Parts: sequence; C-alpha cells; structure tokens
Amino acid sequence: MDKEARIISHFTHALNGDDGALLGDFVYSKDLFIENVHFKREWLSMEQIGAKAVLVNLSDAIAMNATPLYALLGLALPKELENDEINALCDGILSTCAKHGVSIIGGDTTSADKITISLTIISKANKKTLFRKKAKNGDFIAFTGSLGLSLKGLKALQNGGKIARNSRFIKPSLRIEFMKKSAKNLKSAMDISDGLANDLPKFLGKKGAKISAKLSKSQWLSGEEYELLVAFSPKNKARVQGFAKQTRTKLTIIGQVKNGYLKIPKYRAFKHF
Repeated sequence: MDKEARIISHFTHALNGDDGALLGDFVYSKDLFIENVHFKREWLSMEQIGAKAVLVNLSDAIAMNATPLYALLGLALPKELENDEINALCDGILSTCAKHGVSIIGGDTTSADKITISLTIISKANKKTLFRKKAKNGDFIAFTGSLGLSLKGLKALQNGGKIARNSRFIKPSLRIEFMKKSAKNLKSAMDISDGLANDLPKFLGKKGAKISAKLSKSQWLSGEEYELLVAFSPKNKARVQGFAKQTRTKLTIIGQVKNGYLKIPKYRAFKHF
C-alpha cells in the first residue's frame, strides 16, 4: 500500500471513492494545488497558476456530470509575494470561476512557505450522476482527447524549455459539452489525473478489462491530463461516438470490461515532481 492509499484508508466512508461525494442534490469535491508539487513558479505565471487551480477542481465535477455552482477557497501564500503577484493570482482564480459560472462564497487565507490553493467545489447534480466502477462485463472503455501531452509539457519545462500558453500542462481541456450530450448513454466516468495506468484500476474496481488498444508509455503514465475515462454499453457505442463527433471530441476506445483480465504495462507509476 502506498502512502496515498494508506492515508485514504483512515477515512473510509460510504460517500468516498469517486471524483466527488453525492449528498442530496449536490456533489462536493476538493483538490489541492501546491507549489513544487503540482507547479513551479518559474514555469507558470501567477494568473496561470490561479486558472489551473480552478480547472483541475472543476474537472472532478464534470466527470460526475454535475454543474459547478459555488466554491470555498483556501489560500496559503508566502509573505514575500508582492501585491501585483497576489492580484494576478486572484484574477486567474476569479476569471476562470466566472467563465464557468462558479461563485466563491467563502474560505480562509493564511501564510505559508509555498503557494497552496485548496478549492471545495459545490455542484448541482444533474439528472444522471456518473460514478466510477459502474461498468459491467462487455462494456467499452474509452478516453477523450489525447493522452501524453501533459507529460510532454512537463518534460520540456524540466529540461529548461518553454511551452505554449495553451499547452495541456498549463491549461487542461474540460470536456463539458461532450459530457452534457453523452452522460445519459454512459455507465461510468472519472477524470484522468494520476495517469491512465493508475486511474484505470480505480475505475474498474474489482473488475478487469481486456485492453485492445496499443498505447505508448507516455499515454499510460501522463498525469494531470484531466481527460475523461468513460465506459458505455455496446448498444450505446454509436450514440457516444456520435456525440464525440458532434462536440469535436476525440474518443479512443481502449478495450472492454472483462472479468479476470487487466494487463497494464509495469511502468513506474506517475508521480508529481
């Protein structure tokens, strides 16, 4: 058991285990965004840091087919930050929240050695809430977009290079329109944040899968992609593919749920730098 799993094991609850917790008509989710764990200040502008902190949090709500409405913000900042840096960080948070219809309704601030951003997203559950582990034997498994781009950007930065402002590592793409149209035809969904090799077992639970697609090492390992991992029945395959086409969303089917199978290449698991 790794440290993350060990920590989580101390807080078991019937509502745990998905991208967010469904409580009544609302979904609650939270992610941390921490300097030197998820980003370095020399790699992203303060505005980009604030914007990405919001996007990675909204991703959980989108994966459950919920509509984000409100946020609680926890902000810990180093004392040496200048006022214009703080303003830029807050502008990135506020402008991204506004773009997605989210209002910040409270939170807390304190000082710290490194920038730490904590967001609790409160979302309205739509007619069909999507969970992990709901796929059944024979269901197709697929992911949206292209995997490997976040890792590519990270490696470029680690090697002293520069990446475009719209790089996946800086600005994740949220598949909102695809989810809105296809949710009723999906069995389950989650966002890919820790790499496909780590997230697929979480998605399947005790079930296995027969992987038919040939994926590269970077596709298996690239974390912080925030693409959707989805499952759907064979009878809905054409519909889901049609919605992907309508929303100009690339959709890659990687295999089918099959009990007794799951052969993931034994690459070293994705870890934040």
